Amino acid sequence: MSATLELRLNPALDPEPWAKIYAANKLVQIPDILEPELADEIESLLSRSLQWRMVFVEADPAAPGGERVVQLTQQDMMQLGREGVGRKIAHVMERARENYGYLYDAYPMIEAYTSNWDPGHPIHRLTEFINSPDFLEFGRQVTGAPVVTKADAQATRYARGHFLTRHVDEGHDKERVAAYTFGFTRNWQPDWGGLLMLLDEKMDISKAFLPRFNMLSIFDGRQVHSVSPVSPFAGGARHQITGWFRNDKPYREG
Repeated sequence: MSATLELRLNPALDPEPWAKIYAANKLVQIPDILEPELADEIESLLSRSLQWRMVFVEADPAAPGGERVVQLTQQDMMQLGREGVGRKIAHVMERARENYGYLYDAYPMIEAYTSNWDPGHPIHRLTEFINSPDFLEFGRQVTGAPVVTKADAQATRYARGHFLTRHVDEGHDKERVAAYTFGFTRNWQPDWGGLLMLLDEKMDISKAFLPRFNMLSIFDGRQVHSVSPVSPFAGGARHQITGWFRNDKPYREG
């Protein structure tokens, strides 16, 4: 991503009409959220230059709650070998059968930023933009929240076989104001899976959304939602940046 390219929301955006939609539905999808050149640059950044980690949850009796989040780097997977990775994925699938778990590639943007991973990488400018006053204020205006202090962020890549089972996103202290997804996926087909799905009280799918390019979706994460498994015949990967608008202590103050 060019160092001279300004990271900003599309100046043509007016939050007021989107706020009305969110107030009525607790869900809004905002197209053309970025200017075209910037959206193209972020798409290239996500598809070409990140060191992805395979993420999932596995049982761990020694960890709080009896489970831990695993982030396997490419080096980790080489050390485990094909059989070792396969065993871990098999356990993930067993848990998913009980409607719990996830499997996808991620780059944890906040952890990378605060821990100084990959110094100088342009992904850190994007993390700063997502936590900039302008972006946080836009989120506050659209959601109608009294306060938005920061935004979680992770880059995600859903390839064939990846999924996210149904869940809600309240957070530990209900600090999550709303969930958001930045879409950077072109020409995705509904038969390929990877759909953001909202479920009603009967566990029927009330809405399902195709991954789209340069689209910001904001929704109430307390609704039951999931990402449908990506099909074995999908023609590419689903790239997004996902997170939550939050109202707790900022990541860096001052």
